[in-house]
Amino acid sequence: MRKNGVRYLLMGGQACVFYGAAEFSRDLDLVVLLNDANLDFLRNALGELDASPIAVPVLDRAALARGHAVHFRCRRPDVSGLRIDVMSRLRGVSSFEQLWKRRTTIEAEGEIIDILSLPDLVLAKKTQRDKDWPMIRRLVEQSFYSSVEQSAQSVDFWLAELRSPELLIEVTVRYPAAAAQSPRPAVQAALRRDRSAIEDQLEAEEKAERAADRLYWEPLREELQRLRLMSRHQP
Repeated sequence: MRKNGVRYLLMGGQACVFYGAAEFSRDLDLVVLLNDANLDFLRNALGELDASPIAVPVLDRAALARGHAVHFRCRRPDVSGLRIDVMSRLRGVSSFEQLWKRRTTIEAEGEIIDILSLPDLVLAKKTQRDKDWPMIRRLVEQSFYSSVEQSAQSVDFWLAELRSPELLIEVTVRYPAAAAQSPRPAVQAALRRDRSAIEDQLEAEEKAERAADRLYWEPLREELQRLRLMSRHQP
């Protein structure tokens, strides 16, 4: 992707691996800048990987703009079987340009890799899928336990996203002034040391995000179903 000039950010399971919250991921998930030039660069990169589409929709600017993911399978021998999922719009997450400004850049085996920032990755993980919620918890806890410099920005992130009653209480004890300014009901319950209320609020947060994600994807799923039916009837 970098060789072909693609503006992309790594997200999904492999991004979680780099943040220390996962051990393995089979797929490559990318969010890309949506313009014609970047899509041309992306097509060139996919061509070099001998990657072909494995589902509808096809790689199309309009489909990506509506929020669809486009799926590919690589056939080039050194990456044979690798699945690549491409998106340009994520529910509840900023535009690509904002994501790019906040990105994390790392070097792995001599390659520079641009990744969604940790807060943006956490937001992107707030879906209706069961597997994403334990991952969110691990991502934020990994940040909490591994952080050397506890900046105001880090504290705000923990207060906004920690999903453990014990750790939420610990953060409110360490940073009571910041906690008092938080609008999050789970944090207010943590200030009261009310574990039962914290758990209730965390459950309510998850239910609300799952419901919002289902609502977001409902028209997209209906469109995918129509596209599948059309593709079956094409000669």
